[in-house]
Amino acid sequence: MTNELDLQTLAIHTGVHRSQFNEHSESLYLTSSFVFDSAAQAAARFSGQEPGNIYSRFTNPTVTAMQERLAVLEGAEACIATATGMAAITTCVMGLLSAGDHIVASRSLFGSTVGLFNNILSRFNIETTFVSATDPSEWQAAAKPNTKLFFMETPSNPLTEISDIAALADIAKRIGVWLAVDNSFCTPVVQQPLKLGADLVIHSATKYLDGQGRILGGAILGKRDLLMDSGIFGFLRTAGPALSAFNAWIILKGLETLSVRVKAHSDHALEVARWLEAHPNVARVFYPGLPSHPQHTLAMRQQKTGGSIVSFEAKGGKEAAWRIVDAAQLMSITANLGDTKSTLTHPATTTHGRISQEARAAAGVSDGLLRIAVGLESPEDIKADLARGLQ
Repeated sequence: MTNELDLQTLAIHTGVHRSQFNEHSESLYLTSSFVFDSAAQAAARFSGQEPGNIYSRFTNPTVTAMQERLAVLEGAEACIATATGMAAITTCVMGLLSAGDHIVASRSLFGSTVGLFNNILSRFNIETTFVSATDPSEWQAAAKPNTKLFFMETPSNPLTEISDIAALADIAKRIGVWLAVDNSFCTPVVQQPLKLGADLVIHSATKYLDGQGRILGGAILGKRDLLMDSGIFGFLRTAGPALSAFNAWIILKGLETLSVRVKAHSDHALEVARWLEAHPNVARVFYPGLPSHPQHTLAMRQQKTGGSIVSFEAKGGKEAAWRIVDAAQLMSITANLGDTKSTLTHPATTTHGRISQEARAAAGVSDGLLRIAVGLESPEDIKADLARGLQ
């Protein structure tokens, strides 16, 4: 499949490997292991001398098809699929880093990522320094001789802060560290971090890549030698945080509609954000597509749209925010995002509820903050659902 085709076309046709039955849709290979023709072939497969499937923990045709498709969309040489987005982050870090290494990470990260870095990696003597998502100078100042990885989300969760990927990539290359970017919010339809200089892209495929809230999945993308030879694939093969064939097949089908879904999500989010910004009971709106966003110019330079996540602060703090949540009839009260259905979340008591109040304050997660993952319903109906609680 030629990469000269449009992204929307590649998302439909890449990774199609028809069996002897010549099926039109991608095959689903539900098998734990694969049979060899001879002892010699088995030995060659296990030693790596011959390519082919061995065991579905680390080789499966359906998972391979999904990896090939997502790699083409992100402009990556290779992709390693994992069981969840958090498994992707864990696999990346455990595959690349050792005890005594250091990470510089954005202060504005998903709560579970903060917990992984602070509470789990620290037990293995991997230290993390958290810095501003938007000030590249802080990243350079925080780097140490043992720093191995820069890690960030852009846009951030939940305030949609925009990090300058190209600027941070320049710093990372200058001091000799890897830059990993969580691209779950934007997807390759909106943003391609590898083209801006990042070394690694992380996805929670649970979100927009599936697009209908059906399964869990994750992915790591980058250059082939970095993924396959550095220890990332070795960690997946040995530790086993693998994506199931069924979930890979669901993601494959989700990728086919990714372009049209993300465009609609973004269009709806911009309309909802503009409406919220004009509402008298809203103190502030966080959406990269609005000129009022602090990094609007940067966002429009490195993203194709403002994305589909809209956060806002309700006047009246937690009481007002919970009133909006409890009045919602259309939007789902859930922490997941990337679904066709709009979701509404109070981050301070859910996604960021397990981190300290000081850490929440440093990340800008106030008690009045709400996050909407704008779905594919009519924007008028979404606005009406919010208006019930914004009285």
